[in-house]
Amino acid sequence: MVDSAESELSEETHRVSTCIVTVFTRHGCHLCHVAIELLESMQNELDFTVKKVYIDRDANLEKLYGEQVPVIHIDGEHHDFWRVDPERFRSCLARHRQRQ
Repeated sequence: MVDSAESELSEETHRVSTCIVTVFTRHGCHLCHVAIELLESMQNELDFTVKKVYIDRDANLEKLYGEQVPVIHIDGEHHDFWRVDPERFRSCLARHRQRQ
């Protein structure tokens, strides 16, 4: 039986280890759709959350990312744009976690 303190520690450790991968996207973007599908297929294996941010109606984000979408961030740090290379993503995610 697991006591409540152990359970709370396990939940806290999980929250710390789970990264947020943000995909800046736009509606109707084929490359964005492909990138999101690929990231979602790796989610359970690599323990991260995918957050989609649509830039269509945000002038600041539109100016910042424009035609570079999808733009990928790992916990707020720029990772890549246009396409997701699975091996590069895995490697960057591992390096990011080592720095935490």
